[in-house]
Amino acid sequence: MRRLTIFLVAVTFFITWAGLAAAQQQYVFPQKGQSAEQQKKDEYECHSWAVKQTGYDPTAAAQAPPQQAAQQPAGAQPGSGVRGATRGAVVGAAAGSLGGEAGKGAAVGAAAGAVAGRSQSRQQAQQQQAQAQQQASAQKSAKQQDYLRARGACLEGKGYSVK
Repeated sequence: MRRLTIFLVAVTFFITWAGLAAAQQQYVFPQKGQSAEQQKKDEYECHSWAVKQTGYDPTAAAQAPPQQAAQQPAGAQPGSGVRGATRGAVVGAAAGSLGGEAGKGAAVGAAAGAVAGRSQSRQQAQQQQAQAQQQASAQKSAKQQDYLRARGACLEGKGYSVK
């Protein structure tokens, strides 16, 4: 289940980025006999205008999303490993008492419960991180589209065809 979730998140991430890369390319054709030098100047002016209008600059270095502390994953309950160990010890002691080995059963149950508690917390943190990445990707995609629309509108206003 965990591997499937990670796989699906990775596939979604790469499809989104591949689509963004394809959508980010604009082809600009002069319609009023503008020179290459004039086109370059107009494209720069429209880029600057689009950045001011949208607040998004595709030429700026991509910023990494904030990382959450490794010590305490987001959504993890403090002490989840301890609670798992406690539950495991109780179950293990009960099972061990049937065989006359309550102490050994409690120890085995505590170890297994601690691992299970930490594993569940780790899985929840990974799912939350994947959701945050998807949300950030969607927001970036929307900002890129706004920028491209603004740049295209500016260039069309200056007499270019934008595809």
